[in-house]
Amino acid sequence: MKLKNLLCILLLFAGLQLQAQPKREFRGAWIQCVNGQFQGMGTQRMQENLLQQLDELQRCGINAIMFQVRPEGDALYASKYEPWSRFLTGVQGQAPNPYWDPLAWMVEQCHKRGMEIHAWLNPYRAKTKGTKALASTHQYQQHPERFFWFDEMIIFDPGQEVNRKFFCTVIKDIVDRYDVDGIHIDDYFYPYPVAGIEIPDQNTYAANSRGIRDIKDWRRDNVNLLIKEIHDMIRTTKPWVKFGVSPFGIYRNQKSDPKGSNTNGTQNYDDLYADILKWVDEGWVDYNIPQIYWEIGHNAADYDTLIRWWSRNAGKRPLFIGQDVERTVKAQDPVDHNQNQMARKYELQRTLANIQGSCQWPALSVVQNSGNYGTMLKTRYHKYPALQPLMPFIDGTAPKKVTKLKPVRMGNDYVLFWTAPKYKYEMDRAVKYVVYRFNKGDKINLEDPSHIVTITSDTFCNLPYEHGVKSYVYIVTALDHMSNESKIAKKKIKL
Repeated sequence: MKLKNLLCILLLFAGLQLQAQPKREFRGAWIQCVNGQFQGMGTQRMQENLLQQLDELQRCGINAIMFQVRPEGDALYASKYEPWSRFLTGVQGQAPNPYWDPLAWMVEQCHKRGMEIHAWLNPYRAKTKGTKALASTHQYQQHPERFFWFDEMIIFDPGQEVNRKFFCTVIKDIVDRYDVDGIHIDDYFYPYPVAGIEIPDQNTYAANSRGIRDIKDWRRDNVNLLIKEIHDMIRTTKPWVKFGVSPFGIYRNQKSDPKGSNTNGTQNYDDLYADILKWVDEGWVDYNIPQIYWEIGHNAADYDTLIRWWSRNAGKRPLFIGQDVERTVKAQDPVDHNQNQMARKYELQRTLANIQGSCQWPALSVVQNSGNYGTMLKTRYHKYPALQPLMPFIDGTAPKKVTKLKPVRMGNDYVLFWTAPKYKYEMDRAVKYVVYRFNKGDKINLEDPSHIVTITSDTFCNLPYEHGVKSYVYIVTALDHMSNESKIAKKKIKL
């Protein structure tokens, strides 16, 4: 009997551990434009659509938005260098009417909800297959010699230094003019292989091989140079802006490299010429989100195999997992065929070393609650708010604590106010605040996210006043750009 009771206790403890939620976790979602969801929608309808998405994503606990702003050498923002995107207005080069700047608007809306916003750009793709006409202001129209055609697409030639410089200029313009929290690039480096089509860059290689004897090594070096130059430029412009990548889910297969994963598919290193692990090891990226979009048990690219491989090999920078919502909810759990694979994937995500969060593809599937995915985020996996993971390699110094913490009655409302801490340098400025609540007599444990009331950019928080008979302890801390958390300010309040 004692052994049975002990076993029950151990199983219960294991279950509680599985349900435990981290205080810090990246909870991202990709809002893309290349699916045409906004194309020709018009200003008012697009804003209403985005507001609806952001509100629902906030309810689902999402704390970072990857917003696609440069799909094909064009812009969903007021670019100084590239034309307005057809994925916004329907016609490349045509400004929105009534005029607005989607990126500036999204920065405001995301920050209002306590979310980070990362501007998502594609570096090399200049024309997708579906684009039939390019604006006269498009770079290809002005400098066709800087591009090559590949399978009905136009690609900025990665081997030309002028293209690296141009892309860095585009990014610097965004970092300079917009209060973004991050710059994000996806999996499209050199184009995905197509049977019977060679990359037409032999002339570029012959003219500027830089002494590299193998054209494949030279292609990888071209992308390496771009990644390092982006990283260095952001650091010198606004060092608190994060730079991250979201590569294809397979780095290398074991048949190409014994250290690769036990998979059989397209490879970053060999096919896209993207040496992700080098970027991580060299510190050229601040986070990595491999797109592990397959299901557990997939014949060529098993999710379980890949998530464990990335966890073992990419821990020198924060590692998040790119999750495919639709594939997850349509695939059966390998053990319990009555449920989908969401629970098992989250168990892996939260128990494997080095993984500090995930990003949902696409955001719209979360909003539409495909397979109850959004409901599960709200009620289980993102039940409580989460701070962003720390990045001490950028900055590890916490801001000063807030002052003048005071509840104030304002008409029918009861509001807790505080004053932002003073700072000397931008890196030390408080940009968000965490409000905690504890019952009278509770042990103060800030590592328990169930006590977080809100994470907000405001310097006030509405209080749920009832009859003024129950006592609580409210705690407010300040967060800087890198989510370093200050010491506490504490106030006993009767509600």
